[in-house]
Amino acid sequence: MPGHSSAARARRVPKPRFLAALLVASTGLAAIAACQPKPLDPKAALIARGRDLFFNETFGGNGRTCGTCHRQEENLTLTPAFIATLPKDDPLFVAEFVPALAQNFENPRLMREFGLIKENLDGFDSLATRFTMRGIPHTLALGTSVQSPAGPRTGWSGDGAPADGSLRSFAVGAVIQHFTKTLDRVADVDFRLPTDEELDALEAFQLSLGRQADLQLPLPLKGVVAQRGQAIFMDNAVGKCNICHSNAGATTSLGGNNIGNTNFNTGVEDLPDQPARLTGELVPRDDGFRTPGDSTFNTPPLVEAADTGPFFHNNSVETIEGAVAFYSGPAFNRSPSGRFLASTDPKKVGIQLDATQTVQVAAFLRVINGLENIRQALADLEEVEGLGFFERARGRELLERANHETDDGIQVLAGGGLHPEAVTELVKARELTRRAAGSLFNRRGYTGDAKAAQARARARLIQEAP
Repeated sequence: MPGHSSAARARRVPKPRFLAALLVASTGLAAIAACQPKPLDPKAALIARGRDLFFNETFGGNGRTCGTCHRQEENLTLTPAFIATLPKDDPLFVAEFVPALAQNFENPRLMREFGLIKENLDGFDSLATRFTMRGIPHTLALGTSVQSPAGPRTGWSGDGAPADGSLRSFAVGAVIQHFTKTLDRVADVDFRLPTDEELDALEAFQLSLGRQADLQLPLPLKGVVAQRGQAIFMDNAVGKCNICHSNAGATTSLGGNNIGNTNFNTGVEDLPDQPARLTGELVPRDDGFRTPGDSTFNTPPLVEAADTGPFFHNNSVETIEGAVAFYSGPAFNRSPSGRFLASTDPKKVGIQLDATQTVQVAAFLRVINGLENIRQALADLEEVEGLGFFERARGRELLERANHETDDGIQVLAGGGLHPEAVTELVKARELTRRAAGSLFNRRGYTGDAKAAQARARARLIQEAP
């Protein structure tokens, strides 16, 4: 360089060791950058915001969130067994430790013993006598189950939301009913109402949960018991189940026309020995849809039924076998829905399944529930494989969810004595998923092995497409 000494030029030339260190540093920074969480697209960001609101936002109320009753660990519902594990200061129990809510807000005995929640669907003007006691419906596969030609069908009776009945309105109604600090239920005093942005996010999150489409029956199931149960389910002259639960979903099929979710009076309220009423506690008759009610309740999806009991709007039946058996009993067959089915039958009978047929239909429902558990677990495991190093917290959450689904699959199948080979593979998948959650360096390897075990379990339940 003209005008510069050789010593000066030497100082301006990077030393080899400096270049190597710079290369290592820049490579490391590039690797770190590659492991950083990827920005969420707008829809995913809205769902993530809704998830946070659902499980964490109290809306300035008594400490409850949506997730207080719709527990992620319990398939977004709540059972007495799970309630028994909660600490005494859990927000679910506010009626037991908040004096302003001690009367006419909940019935702690019925909540703890039967998982029943007090609802004032017909208004708050007579809290001591004008209420219903209902179980907590899961919020899975809502995108397949809430729509009808007459508008959304939310909650057990189809009118669980105020105003337009939508999921957005459902959130508003839930805050007013369940989040309040006092029974005055004054907005901006006892709670704050969700904003439009929050309602959008809550709706997006709820619609993202579970299946996004119905099954297409019949499925190529393995095992003669589940196969026979599926055949009975779909036979409109025998089980007649597919008429009201088309493809085991919440869509009604009458005369071959899918007409969406529909309300029916199935006679559940006429069961003579409903468990909650045996206690002597006041349990008014549930009048169902609208105010005053017409004694009808909307159709729930059945794919998720076996691991979301107890069953029916009042948690009156504990097992999936008992729920299937209900439809062959007098309460159903004397109901308007039972008489309607009889009118369509050449022999003028409603549903008359014997003991073996009842178990077979229940086995079919258990198997499709198990398949859904496997599908969801695989989806969670696949998402884990796509995460970067710095997304370990999200990975642990997904692995925990996969394990919950796997536990459910094991219980659903083993509870019916079904497919022990599939259960064995699910037990292996559960252990591998636990190892993945605890592994610092081999999470992906264990996750892949868990996926393989889930796939083997699935292959025991259903004939895979070639």
